[in-house]
Amino acid sequence: MSKYPSRRWVIAGSLLVVVLILIYNHLRSADFAAQRTAPISAEASLVPDVAVVYRSPARYQASVSGFGAANSRFSLTLSSEVAGRVTHLSEHFATGNAVTAGQLLAELEDASYQAAVASAEQTLASAEVDYLEEQREGAQALAEWRSSGLDGDPDSELVLRKPQLAAAAAAVRQARTALASARHDLQQTQIRAPFDAIITSRAIAPGSYLQGGGEVAELLGSDRVEVSVALSARDWASLPDEQQLTDGSWTATLLNAEDNQQWQGVVVRTEHHLDDTTRQRALVVALDQPLSQNPALLPGTFVQVSIPGRELDGLWKLPSSALSQRGYLWYVTADKTLASVAAEPVFSDAQAIYIEAPEALANAPQAILTHPLSSYLDGMQVNPVEDTSDE
Repeated sequence: MSKYPSRRWVIAGSLLVVVLILIYNHLRSADFAAQRTAPISAEASLVPDVAVVYRSPARYQASVSGFGAANSRFSLTLSSEVAGRVTHLSEHFATGNAVTAGQLLAELEDASYQAAVASAEQTLASAEVDYLEEQREGAQALAEWRSSGLDGDPDSELVLRKPQLAAAAAAVRQARTALASARHDLQQTQIRAPFDAIITSRAIAPGSYLQGGGEVAELLGSDRVEVSVALSARDWASLPDEQQLTDGSWTATLLNAEDNQQWQGVVVRTEHHLDDTTRQRALVVALDQPLSQNPALLPGTFVQVSIPGRELDGLWKLPSSALSQRGYLWYVTADKTLASVAAEPVFSDAQAIYIEAPEALANAPQAILTHPLSSYLDGMQVNPVEDTSDE
């Protein structure tokens, strides 16, 4: 039998397979085209929901905040006015301790100063005797002149001993001044705290020899701490006028962010120059007797300062999340499309940001998005849903 009919069947089978593959690909292409031209499903055409809050312009009291360190009103490198060897240290004279004004810290050897006082007292006593004697001699000279029968005044004041009396009086004054100086030096051998303070370092020990002007200790005043807060021009615009601000009654809250402890301070002054680095002007808040507070406010504590400001009109109170990273507010228009407007908070607090309502949007409540996304576009159709979580 011939093998050619078998080859014909192989070729015919191959052609049949190719035809079947072409038919399958054609059907698949037609199905894909039908899918592309089919109408969008109802689920795909849904308008996205957006969370909004409805806001109308209102009146709010501004709040200005800043940060600063609670520094002692006074800080001092305490020095000795006189020289001498340290003979005694008070048990309270140690780093970290609080001392009161006039409290004894240390004593210096005072024998030489005692001797100086005694010598000055002797000099004064001698000068006073000389002065009394000169008064008597002057009175005697005047009596002799008058009994001489001569008319008028003598040719020289020396006759009546007036210059000698003036010199004796000057010697008394000088002796008194020298005695006061000697007593002052003696008093300075007892080194005392010049004001209520905290001792931050001690530079002497028993047996130390101090020269005049030698360092004794580093002190921080404990009667008052002050916090200097740098504020921007916008912050200053939210505060009352300077006279009202510094009349001694304008309070401020000090907050330690580490443990949420709070204190109430008072605005005491404003600085009238700009900082070289920040180019901002500072306001100073003070707290008296910080160590007696409950809890104590320790010098050096870094705090946040919140200062109530003026009442301002035409503001929206919004959650801080309503302002996009690019500084825009998004809102829903009357035809339920998105629109945006550039905005900057007038002030803020722990609960919200306060933004001045644009004039074009101030006549009616506006639906403002609470969590705008970066993918949002102006004119995008949305479905506003009121967000009640902020209330």
